[in-house]
Amino acid sequence: RRQAASTPALSSAGASGSPPGVGSAKGSRPSLGTLNRSHLQRLAIAQSRVLIASGVPTVPVKNLTGSSPVNPALAGITGILMSAAGLPVCLTRPPKLVLHPPPVSKSEIQSIPGISHSCRKTTKKQAKKGKTPEEVLKKYLQKVRHPPDEDCTICMERLSAPSGYKGPQPTVKPDLVGKLVKCSHVFHLHCLVAMYNNGNKDGSLQCPTCKTIYGVKTGTQPPGKMEYHIIPHALPGHADCKTIRIIYNIPPGVQGPEHPNPGKSFTARGFPRHCYLPDSEKGRKVLKLLLVAWDRRLIFAIGTSSTTGESDTVIWNEIHHKTEFGSNLTGHGYPDINYLDNVLAELAAQGITEESLAQEKD
Repeated sequence: RRQAASTPALSSAGASGSPPGVGSAKGSRPSLGTLNRSHLQRLAIAQSRVLIASGVPTVPVKNLTGSSPVNPALAGITGILMSAAGLPVCLTRPPKLVLHPPPVSKSEIQSIPGISHSCRKTTKKQAKKGKTPEEVLKKYLQKVRHPPDEDCTICMERLSAPSGYKGPQPTVKPDLVGKLVKCSHVFHLHCLVAMYNNGNKDGSLQCPTCKTIYGVKTGTQPPGKMEYHIIPHALPGHADCKTIRIIYNIPPGVQGPEHPNPGKSFTARGFPRHCYLPDSEKGRKVLKLLLVAWDRRLIFAIGTSSTTGESDTVIWNEIHHKTEFGSNLTGHGYPDINYLDNVLAELAAQGITEESLAQEKD
């Protein structure tokens, strides 16, 4: 163990062959025991080059720099054991995490054709007022005189029986039943009104069965700023175009009445957050829809972080972004041939499609 630990860290072409000094006590390999450290290192490098030239696949071994609890000696021991088993060994460094692009000067940053401005700010928008929940839902429902023989998926009581909702009682009668006009799913009106009152109360409704959205869905994203522009670098898998960089910045603050704990402060970790899209036709389409999502306060929310467990903090809200520029080691980077299609599907699930672009001001 002392001999392996004293061996210098291997370079990217370095490899470990037979262990220095092994068997020298028994005289089986006295020639290795007489070599000094520099001779052993040159021998290992020469063996590695022969293996690479012969087409032997390399075996990535992390932490060769000794920057973590895995000591460089462990890489050497791994090579010793594999060599003893008759397996060819060529140690290489693992790929590096590349979160950000090379530095870009202000003169290299370009605006995005077809999209006015390069920054969007949001303030705290109040929920739409002036209509009661019953008046809002009336636009999306048809009354059902003869309910089908099935359960209401909100209260789980039979539709032919009164609603089983036990919370604050809406003014609508508990035995009335309605059908949503687009998806035709049937519920107690009593249950739908209660569900609307427990939500964002923004004039929209989402079917609890199939998630069809009625009206314009908005979220509870805290106030912040979204910047977007083109930088002169290409993403892995998109060498034929430049890159759209999005910068989100949300400061910490105090939760409003639409948030989980009104009046309590919230944190905002990891801001500004940099995200990347290819500057292609589909990439620009995704950006335009993300701008709609930003204006509707749907990109972020306040909740509990799935990575740190921290509560009352700003979190992503079901629309995935790519935060790695030049790698994909964490799954949040490129290349990813399905990402643009996947994020378009996630936006559509929030009610944001190409039709939304005509409804929103650029």
